[in-house]
Amino acid sequence: MLVPGLWMPAVIMAPLAARLARAGFSPRRIAYSGRRSLDAALDRLAQERAAPHFVGHSLGGVLIFDMLSRHPQIRAGRIVLIGAPVNGCLAGRRLATWRIGRWMLGASAPRWADCAARWQRAEPLGVIAGTRAFGLGRTLGTLPGENDGVVRVEETTVEGMTDRVLLPQGHSRLAVSARVSALVERFLRAGRFA
Repeated sequence: MLVPGLWMPAVIMAPLAARLARAGFSPRRIAYSGRRSLDAALDRLAQERAAPHFVGHSLGGVLIFDMLSRHPQIRAGRIVLIGAPVNGCLAGRRLATWRIGRWMLGASAPRWADCAARWQRAEPLGVIAGTRAFGLGRTLGTLPGENDGVVRVEETTVEGMTDRVLLPQGHSRLAVSARVSALVERFLRAGRFA
């Protein structure tokens, strides 16, 4: 199951889906509205019990993480989070200080509060984070530490994750990168990026 980020249509995951299909997987993409109820999006994901693996970019990764954390009875093969701010998002909090920003974020705004993500499941969890500070978040001020222009590396860190890789790419580029696709394919096969 491939889940895109906030404001992104499911078609953004098409390059990744095509690569995974060529590699013998049967990827499906799911669409949702991050501006509407996140609980509804989580419920929709929870109904996708037939998905052997879950891969999500940005908010899509956060939704996968939250859904699997809330529903331990749902079995998954391997999970990859790409630029997913599971620990909250400083750029999102900054955007939420403006009225237009709150409107843009919609129901996702509260999810960007600081929190601590911990993986307590047996399934392998891989995290891919970007380190090229190029993205919309930079228009809201400098982001401290390594970041992809929207999400800081520390915001993607999950205690208990199986493996992580940092790539010199911006936030939106992570969703369509051939390098990311190759890493996702490798993790889905082996449970490691290396």
